[in-house]
Amino acid sequence: MPVQNREVEADEAELRLDRWFRRHYPGLTHGKLEKLLRTGQVRVDGKRVKANARLEAGQKIRVPPMSDEMLVQQEPNKVRPTAREEKNLRDSILFEDKDVLVINKPAGLAVQGGTGISRHLDGFLTAIYENETRPKLVHRLDKETSGVFVLAKNDHAASHLSESFRERTTRKYYWALVHGVPKPKQGKIIMPLSKGKDGRVHPDKAEGKNAVTLYQVVQTALKVSFVALWPLTGRTHQLRVHMDEIDTPIVGDDLYYDEKTPVIDGGIAIKKLHLHARRLVIPHPRKGVIDITAPLPELLKKSWSYFEFPEEDGDPFASFGDDI
Repeated sequence: MPVQNREVEADEAELRLDRWFRRHYPGLTHGKLEKLLRTGQVRVDGKRVKANARLEAGQKIRVPPMSDEMLVQQEPNKVRPTAREEKNLRDSILFEDKDVLVINKPAGLAVQGGTGISRHLDGFLTAIYENETRPKLVHRLDKETSGVFVLAKNDHAASHLSESFRERTTRKYYWALVHGVPKPKQGKIIMPLSKGKDGRVHPDKAEGKNAVTLYQVVQTALKVSFVALWPLTGRTHQLRVHMDEIDTPIVGDDLYYDEKTPVIDGGIAIKKLHLHARRLVIPHPRKGVIDITAPLPELLKKSWSYFEFPEEDGDPFASFGDDI
C-alpha cells in the first residue's frame, strides 16, 4: 500500500490520533505507531504530532505504507438490540430515502461504543441492517441529549453530509430548560473550549478550540427559562458548558450543574438532562434541503407542560439578522 492522506470524518472529530489508528488499523501496535510518529512518517496536516493529539474534522492524516495485517478494518461491535429497542428505534424514524436516514434519538442511548459502553446506536444499526449497508455516522450527539440525528445510507451521502457539517452549512436548533434567566435574553456566546483530564470540558482562552453559540430566551416561568440554542460550532458539550458559564446551567446536567443554583420544586424529572436537538436544516446530498423537527420525548414534554411553555415552532433566531 502506498502512502495515503486520509481525511478525518465528522464523527471522528475530537478522537485521539492513537485511537483513530486503532479504529482503522487495529493490527498496528502502539509501539509501532510511536516509532512512526517519532520519525515523522505519520503527520497531521503536514505537521508532526503526538499520539494523544485530538483530531478535527477535515484534517489530513499522512499514513505511511502498511502491511496487509495492518489493513484489516475494525468493524463496529454488533450489539443485538432487544425487540423493544428495535421497535423503538424504527418508530423513531423521522425521514428516510435511499441516501439519508433521520431519527429522533432517545436520551440515554450513546451514538458510539467506548469504555463501559456496550449498547449504542452504531451497534444497533449494525445488527438491524446486517443484510444491507449499515447507515454511517456523520455527526455526533451526546448520550444524554435527545433529538434529530442524521445518518448517511451510502458513501455519496456520507461525503456530502459530512462536508455540510464541516463547512457549517447546516442549522441545528436545540431546546433547553435552564436554571434562571440568561442576561441579556438574546445573545452570542464566544468561548473557546478544551477537554480536561477530568473528562469535563472547560473554557480555555489560551489553547481551547473556538466555540460559538447563539441563544434566545423563548419564555420564563418561576425559576427557569425555555431557551433556544444554535451552536455555530460543534464542540463536545459546547451548549452545556456555555450555558453553565453564563450562570444558567441546563436543568438535569449532573456533569456541569452548579449545586449553588436553586433546585426546582415540582413534578419534573430534574435528574434528566433537559436538552433536545429540536430541528435540523441541512442540504440533501443530491438536491433540495432536509428540514426536520423532532417531537419532545415524553419526559421533557411533561416538563414543558408543567411550566406551560409553548411547543409551537417558529424561527427563534429570525431577529438576529446580520448578527449571526
